[in-house]
Amino acid sequence: MYQLLRNLTIVEGASFIAAPSCGLYFAQLGAEVIRFDMIGGGPDFGRWPKDEAGHSLYWEGLNKGKKSVAIALDRPEGRELAVALATAPGPGRGIFLTNFPATGFLAYDRLAKRRADMIVLRVMGRPDGEAAVDYTVNAAVGVPYMTGPANAEGPVNHVLPAWDLTTGAYAAFALLAAERHRQFGGGGEEVRIALSDVAMASLGNIGQVAEVSLSARDRPRFGNDLFGAFGRDFLTRDRARIMLVAITARQWSGLVEALNIAAEIAAAEAAAGVSFARDEGHRFEHRDRINAIVEKAVAGRDYADLIADFQKHGACWGPYRTVREALADDPDFSEQNPVFATIDHPSGHRYLTPGAMASFTGMPRQAPAAAPRLGEHTDEILATHLGLSAREIGTLHDRKIVAGPGEKP
Repeated sequence: MYQLLRNLTIVEGASFIAAPSCGLYFAQLGAEVIRFDMIGGGPDFGRWPKDEAGHSLYWEGLNKGKKSVAIALDRPEGRELAVALATAPGPGRGIFLTNFPATGFLAYDRLAKRRADMIVLRVMGRPDGEAAVDYTVNAAVGVPYMTGPANAEGPVNHVLPAWDLTTGAYAAFALLAAERHRQFGGGGEEVRIALSDVAMASLGNIGQVAEVSLSARDRPRFGNDLFGAFGRDFLTRDRARIMLVAITARQWSGLVEALNIAAEIAAAEAAAGVSFARDEGHRFEHRDRINAIVEKAVAGRDYADLIADFQKHGACWGPYRTVREALADDPDFSEQNPVFATIDHPSGHRYLTPGAMASFTGMPRQAPAAAPRLGEHTDEILATHLGLSAREIGTLHDRKIVAGPGEKP
């Protein structure tokens, strides 16, 4: 964690991945992020993956470093507390991150009546308010029909919620821009960001919308071949699978030198009438010729010997590993990398945990903070942000409007 944003307070009323990941990034850079949930936990409090005791490792991961307030959001008094927290007075406050519906008690116009310079960042499924999640958006923009083996007949989903994670990162950027705008006299505003907009805009930013629009054809599947350049998986003699990529001219020459295939590649170039060294597109267009040459060369070498030559000549490669193997084998995914530290968590487990993903020159990096227990900071936040007395807070507990750790609805 860093302290770059220590003068900001973000109130988060959100669930699932996109909005909570946005709040996580703020917390890791020093902002005070106050998350409110239903007493007993919201819809993502028990999501998989879980440990054997039922603790959500998912929730524990996305809420590191935040403060937790548990409120009875199904009651008018609880909703009033949520609104009061979001609109609390003071510099650096009045910033609300949510994926709640645009209408209702957390609507922007209602919050802005309580605080004129209110900033709300609202993550949505679709811009018209229709419900959508990463996996439905991914299906709707066509990615599953570009994913998978070339001979696959139906859609092939992938396991990474890419649009959730991209939306969370872009939401953090947009929210910080809105805060900066307010800081220099621009006032408050509601910022809306839809998963479907992020998905299709991202495809447009890398040329895929233009590609389809101009050709009137969808991009077909190419299996594990990298579109538009050289790249594919190959198997070594000792049965290790590696990914080889050559996008730049230097990567291509390093690959050819490491595999000692210059003569075979020259013959393939002569037969095709092109230069693979000068144009990465030619490597893709003639991938069948190249793949056959590379496949034979890789299959004749053992992994350790091959990798030594790749490193010597500057080839671009990576091993295929499971997550378990990556954690066991790669020092970059261990405490040797300051991004990671082994810390204790509310579930009672102690495990390797990522902190802020960026490093800042001259700024000390603190170990990542664990997620809070549900309702761990209820009393603290009600006192410091809303000015409630101990008696008032006690009454709210007695009436089950708020809860601390372990208190049931």
